Amino acid sequence: MTVPARVSQQNPRALTPLAESIARLETGTEIVFGTPPEDWTICSDLLAEPSRFDLWRKDLAEWMVEQYGESDDRATAGYIMGWYLHQPGYLAGLLFHTARRVPTLKPSDMAFRIATDGRPHPDGLAVMCDEFACLPDDPASNHPAATVVADEAALAAVLRARYAAHAAQFVASFGQVVRFGRRQLWAAATDMLEYGPWAAGRLFGDENAGVTDAAMILPEKLEPFVAASSLHFTAEGWKRKRNSCCFHYVLPNAEPCTACPRTCNN
Repeated sequence: MTVPARVSQQNPRALTPLAESIARLETGTEIVFGTPPEDWTICSDLLAEPSRFDLWRKDLAEWMVEQYGESDDRATAGYIMGWYLHQPGYLAGLLFHTARRVPTLKPSDMAFRIATDGRPHPDGLAVMCDEFACLPDDPASNHPAATVVADEAALAAVLRARYAAHAAQFVASFGQVVRFGRRQLWAAATDMLEYGPWAAGRLFGDENAGVTDAAMILPEKLEPFVAASSLHFTAEGWKRKRNSCCFHYVLPNAEPCTACPRTCNN
């Protein structure tokens, strides 16, 4: 089932080019343009108060006990690490793939909703700023909110830099409340940056194009990321080599994730 994005009718900028791009998205996650409801989490607020991650992990641990009989500190940290970084990575991948536009990705310009029924994962994403980078032939390139760059490689570099800036704030904040090192945190950031455009390509019917986008965004190992895009074609289709682990496999009777870097050859 796909979920259409929606535009906040209270936002006077609702018909800006970025809002229109978001409104055309139909994904498995609700994506909102404009100010979200009060029960949503603004990314910058969460990052400014790292102890809030502990509360989120507590809710997740309770769900894990219900599902698996026990929880594990590594798994709660691994899940939330991936869930959080998925938000800017997926948003960037979606808009790059479908519209060749890149939003600001600043933590103050993004928010998400945490599901309250069952697993406490993000099930909604909000974009609160209409600024975007685009190509010279974008029909909205003359819009006041647009920043025009020379070509697709330059646009991919803007995406990478904006995502890296957001991820750096997450690494600094989340690193205060977990026992993961910087390499593990940046490995997860690398994985989610690669996953975003790949997932967008699969969702919108052109996986090959999503793979090409991922390779454009991560053409080689570029600091602070730990690797280039590793997507490669196999007899089973496109696969990738994960750089990070969510530690799902440590839970009782849990099957390892696909391409788990600790238990699988990929």
